[in-house]
Amino acid sequence: MIFAAIVAGGTGSRMGADRPKQFLTLGDRPVLIHTIERFLDCPETDKVYIGVHKDWVEELHSMCDDAGLDSSHISILAGGMNRDDTIRRIIKKITNEYEISDSDIILTHDGVRPFVSQKEIRDSINAMESCDGATVCLPSTDTLLYSEKGEHIDSIADRSKLFRALTPQTFRLKTLVSAYKALTPEQCDAVTDTASVFILAGLPVSLITGCSENIKLTTPEDMRLAEMILKENDNV
Repeated sequence: MIFAAIVAGGTGSRMGADRPKQFLTLGDRPVLIHTIERFLDCPETDKVYIGVHKDWVEELHSMCDDAGLDSSHISILAGGMNRDDTIRRIIKKITNEYEISDSDIILTHDGVRPFVSQKEIRDSINAMESCDGATVCLPSTDTLLYSEKGEHIDSIADRSKLFRALTPQTFRLKTLVSAYKALTPEQCDAVTDTASVFILAGLPVSLITGCSENIKLTTPEDMRLAEMILKENDNV
């Protein structure tokens, strides 16, 4: 089976809004509903799991009902203390509900990336034919500066070798579970995204070229850009 794990438990403090950014209205519905719809629209995806703050679980159920989403393909649960903890909770729920096989795949995705494309989702799934882990990314177009103390430039990175990590990040589920088990407590503390679980466990993660529209909504400026992207897509 193919599972989508959408992480949406953050509080969105940098957005400066009265509610978490994933529940802000984008167009005519919440950001998170846009994101969920992207995975429901992909016929290869069997079930979508969404981890949110415990105080928003019932609210999200109502939002999904209002949007007319197929509840049989959705599972909403309380997330954890951070992104990684939420992913772990989703994995535990999946493994409690299904007998996992070697062919099962999990796509982990940020709830505030509502413009993930069908191509990115399908490319991620298809990548599992030749690898056990992959992440959508974009080549860096900026010159990146390294400074040890933040006072002067110590070095300039070769941007031809640098990439911006996007999501989804996709894995053979059994391999991801094994990778988690292989980590030491210190390594677990160093996990920043799901791909880093593979890397810390010594497993390769392949690169998939993503789309520039697959932005993460973090600031009010991002929301304004998202409205522009949505309007442009509606006019296509």
